Formats: sequence, structure tokens, C-alpha cells
Amino acid sequence: MRFRAVLLATALTVLPATVVTVLPAAPAAAANILANPGFESGLNGWTCPSDAQAVSAPVHGGTRAVRATPQGSDFARCQQVVTVRPGTTYQLSAWVQGDYVFLGATGTGVSASTWGAPGGQWGQLKTSFTTGAGVTSVTIHLNGWYGQGPYLADDVVLDGPGGTPDTQAPTTPGNLTVGGATSSSLSLSWNASTDDVGVARYEVSRDNAAPVAVTGTSHQATGLAAATTYRFKVRACDAAGNCSPYGSEASGTTTAGGGGGGGLPKRVLVGYLHASFANGSGYVRMSDVPDAWDVINLAFGEPTSVTSGDIRFRQCPAAECPNVESEADFIAAIRAKQARGKKVLISIGGQNGQVQLTTAAARDKFVESVGAIIDRYGLDGLDIDFEGHSLHLDPGDTNLANPTTPVVVNLIAALKRLKSRYGARFTLTMAPETFFVQLGYQFYGPGPNGAADSRAASYLPVIHAMRDDLTLLHVQDYNSGPIRGLDDQYHTMGGHDFHVAMTDMLLAGFPIMGDAANRFPPLRQDQVAIGLPASVNAGNGFTTVAEVQKALDCLTKGSNCGTYRPRGVYPDLRGLMAWSINWDRFNGTEFSRSHRAYLDRLG
Repeated sequence: MRFRAVLLATALTVLPATVVTVLPAAPAAAANILANPGFESGLNGWTCPSDAQAVSAPVHGGTRAVRATPQGSDFARCQQVVTVRPGTTYQLSAWVQGDYVFLGATGTGVSASTWGAPGGQWGQLKTSFTTGAGVTSVTIHLNGWYGQGPYLADDVVLDGPGGTPDTQAPTTPGNLTVGGATSSSLSLSWNASTDDVGVARYEVSRDNAAPVAVTGTSHQATGLAAATTYRFKVRACDAAGNCSPYGSEASGTTTAGGGGGGGLPKRVLVGYLHASFANGSGYVRMSDVPDAWDVINLAFGEPTSVTSGDIRFRQCPAAECPNVESEADFIAAIRAKQARGKKVLISIGGQNGQVQLTTAAARDKFVESVGAIIDRYGLDGLDIDFEGHSLHLDPGDTNLANPTTPVVVNLIAALKRLKSRYGARFTLTMAPETFFVQLGYQFYGPGPNGAADSRAASYLPVIHAMRDDLTLLHVQDYNSGPIRGLDDQYHTMGGHDFHVAMTDMLLAGFPIMGDAANRFPPLRQDQVAIGLPASVNAGNGFTTVAEVQKALDCLTKGSNCGTYRPRGVYPDLRGLMAWSINWDRFNGTEFSRSHRAYLDRLG
């Protein structure tokens, strides 16, 4: 949670390694359906960044090759859309030079990727993919990696039969019905499209908002407000992007009550208070925390050792924080905050607090020691802020609903025990990084070949197991590398599109590693807040007030959106989290003042 650099080495470990074969130059394969595969006609047929150029040396074959240089968080991607045939296997290869070069293909049901580091000599990358039923186009791409030097590519080959452009849309699905009402969800079903055009997906629009894509003829609309009427309509789309007109609307009304929320207001601001340490932001007494903050997370409870499970919390020592209050005053201030409806939680972990519950003994000690902290200070619950190497997934642990890795299984068991101990009043929040959550759209643990980072998306089974007891999930939309969104484009932190794309993944759900059969289901809207740095000093990826509120406009109203369009409108999105209350005060309380006013207007 505290500011730290994101190391290139860490980012790269999530990518599957591929051996690069370094061989003498050889002619490209004869069967090649790419346009201008050797860049002999410059960049014609390719979409590349502005600094990319066709160079005459060095080349692998012919007279030209492409040269592009990553800039900042931009990977310098060159790509080409190719018409293909459904249900067909294709071989993809390219000759490359550079420190890190990536080759891949994306499209509906297609996600092939490989990479290598051939350095200053030509090496060949190879991968393959099979198109699904109805898939008629894919995007072939080459790119480098941020923070690295230029890469070269030549003689790109997509070996397989070409296709003809598809312009015919499916027929409109009919007989949409809405039922199965609960306080927060409605069930939809409809008749399939009736013609011979392949249907790749159906798109469900709620109240004329951006549609949600589904693969079958039913849909569960979740995260809805109680006692509210919603209107839905459905259309059918093929793999080429041709969509039918929407069918007739149908409506349904949720039942009264429900929703959860831990006794919090409809819109919340969550902030971390540096209660156990000092840094350049200065110490803030509990009694001086502004009323704008609804949830106050005490940072941090940390273990006596990585695997002990024994969590300890102490107030910042006077030598570090000369204005620290006494424990009695600290507890009295907590009670005063709670009397005004605030929640005060102990946050476990942080950047330095690695917690690995590898054994049953560590699990039991975790429950005992965390409970002791909650009881001593009279706290409302627990925030899990595990970072670094606290969580991972063992090889073969791929079932979201039934994890087997001890550190994951023991954490889930410990949280369930604490929830059972304190009952309905227990507030549970989590603050993972994007690496541990949204990265699951591409990578989950070590992956099928064991070469990816075992920590990738390792929070997902914990979130999934605790979703019925989870009050808030506020993923840290900062200190993050680029993350692929549901639009299959990479999004970078610091602007409104990043927050819209990352939040949409939580509220629409997503297939893990692109596998529709292994899907992370959407959370309720009232369970999700957006995590942000409170100022430029607080973390890498600061987003201005204006950009944050553009993201909130897009997510909650469907207006003011940028290039990314969310799969739905989420009027009950819960609010914002900030690292930290201290850094916000250091910055003149710009974050809390501006966003408290916005959330109050939002209602």
C-alpha cells in the first residue's frame, strides 16, 4: 500500500517464457495471409505507434523490417486485423530482435501469446491458435515491453486459410422474459437467434446502458437496488461484430430489503490512517480525522514473522511521532468516531507486512491474534491488505471455487472464523493490487506451463469464497503495470479510462485466463469502491479529481465516458478508497473535500 516502484522483473514474471530459436535467415512460409508481412511496403496494412518505422537495416529477409520503441507505459504495439475462418487452426510466427519482444493474436475466444529475448540477433517466435465457431477475424500483434529498448520484427507469418468478410448480422432474439427477483438481482431468458449465421454472443442492455456480453440465452443481472424496476433488451452478435437490432424490452422489479453494506451509508470514503508509523506526511491523531471519512483503516497490523500468523499492532512510538496520543485517548477517539457512524478497522499487511498462513497453526494464531486486536481497541472489523509474497497459487490450483493452496485455504478459513465470531456487525474489506485481481483475465497462478508468476490473481479465490461476507473490495488502481481490460486492450493507470476498465471487470465479471467455463462472477455494486492515491506523494498512478469524477460519471450514470465503454451502468457503486488520510491532509484535504462533495451530490 505504501509507495513503491513496480519492478520490471516482477511484471515480466507473469508472462509465459518461450525458448527463442536463433537460426540463419530463412524464407518465410509460402502460406501467409497477412498483408505486407515483411514490411516491404513500409507500414502499410499495420497499425503502429507514431515512432515506428520501416528500416532497411538490419533485416531478416527482403529489404525492410519494422523498428519500434516502447515509450513510458506504451509497449509500441504494431497490429493487423486479419480475416480468418471459423474452427480452423493457424500457425503464427515472426523473426525478431530486442530485449523483450511479444507476438500474439487476440479475438473472440482467441488469446495466443508468446515472447522472447533474442537480443541483437534474429530469433524466431512461434505460437498457434484455433478459431471458434463463428470467429471470422483476429488481431495479430507485435510489441516490446515498457522501460525497454527498441525491438525489430520481420517476416511475420500467419499460416492458414483466409476468409471472406462477414457483413450479415444474426436475427433478433425473441421472447425476452424477466423474473426470479431478489432484493439485488433479476433473472433473464430469451429465445435463441433462428437463422444460420453463427452467434458468438448475446448483448443485454439495462435501461439503455452499454450492453453486457453473455454466451448463452440467459443472464443474471446482479448488484441491483432493492424495490426498483429495471428495463432490459437483448440483441445477437456474430464474431465479426455484426449485431441484430435489439428485441422488444421487458422489465422486472427487485424485491424490498437486501443488499448488505455493513451499516455504512450508500456512498463511502475509505481512508488509511498511519497509526503505527510515521513518514513524510506527518502523524494524524484519531480525533483529528475529518468526518468526510466513513471507514478508517488502521495501518498496519503486521506479523511477528512471515509464517507465524501472529499479528501485532502498536501505536506509532513517540520517538517517531511526537504528537501521538495515549492509548486511552486513542481508544476514546475510536469510540467517538463510531458514535458518529464511522467504521474503524485494523488493516493487516501493507507493503512490509508479509503474511503467509502456510499451516493450520498459523491459521489459528491469525484468528486469535487479530481477534485480540479487535477486542482491545473495540474495532468494527478487518481489512486485508496482503501484498508482495503473502498469497500465491500452487501448480494445478485452477478451480476458483475449490482452491487447494494452503496460504489461500487457510486465509479463507481464518476469515470465515472471524466472521462467525463477530457476526453481522463484522466489517470485512480488502485492498489487493490489480496484479492480484484483474490480471486474472490473462494469468492465474503459474499457468498451464508453470512459467508465469504464481502470485498472479491469487486474491480471486479469497474474494470469491468471502463474497457473501465481504463489505467492500477496493482494488488499488495504482502502483500497477498496464492491465488488459474486457475490451482486450491494455489500460494504464492515471486516467479515468483505467478506473472504468478495472471497475467494470469487478462488476461485470470476467473469464479467468479467457476461459468462459472458469469465470469470476460479478460482485454487487455496493461491495465495490475504487482505490486511489490521495495525492501525488502517496503513490504511483495519481489521478486528478477531474479524471476520477469522469470515471464515476461513466460508471454510475453512463455519461462522460472515454474510449472504454463499461458493460453496464452501476448507479450503486459504493465510493472511493484513498491511501491515505495522512497524505490527504498533507495535500490540503483536496481528495476528501472534493470527492465527499461529489458523492453527496450523487446520492
